[in-house]
Amino acid sequence: MYASAFVLGFHGCDESVGEKVLAGKDHLKPSANDYDWLGHGIYFWENSPKRARHWAEFLASRPTKTKTPIKRPFVLGAVIDLGNCLDLTEAASLAFVRRSYDDMKMGFETIGLDLPKNEPGAKGDEDLLKRKLDCAVINYAHALREDDEDGLNPFDSVRGAFAEGEPLYAGAKIMAKTHIQVCVRKPSSIRGYFRPII
Repeated sequence: MYASAFVLGFHGCDESVGEKVLAGKDHLKPSANDYDWLGHGIYFWENSPKRARHWAEFLASRPTKTKTPIKRPFVLGAVIDLGNCLDLTEAASLAFVRRSYDDMKMGFETIGLDLPKNEPGAKGDEDLLKRKLDCAVINYAHALREDDEDGLNPFDSVRGAFAEGEPLYAGAKIMAKTHIQVCVRKPSSIRGYFRPII
């Protein structure tokens, strides 16, 4: 959890969406799926326009995976002030998320409900891309922070590293699709947009 660090983020979308945002006629909409691994917000690939491009191309080839199908893959760049960031690469943030999970689990047990589960997004998905448990825990962590009576500021963003894909080479623990994602909770943390050179 730290304040004011700027990063470059890249968002894969349809060209029509990206051009409207660049023209100042629209804003990116927060995602609110129950499986968004960093909770609800606007998602970016940190420092990786090519990953954003691959994501947009993947979604374009699978039009039923999004609410609005991508016809022309596009990458939108953004300057993001992480602000008060729940950084899942940092020990204090991880400890806070663990406490949030423990508190949420106790609440679910008290009312007799099962916790959500992370599950495969498709057959053969070993990365469990539908992160329903992670989404619920992160959103719960946000709720705890927002309801805090000690006056702790809500989180502006969430940042996490995600090891994904096959091993990069035989015996590796480095995965071929490892990346860092940023989920922006406070839209004003996006200080500006740009058209990246890919």
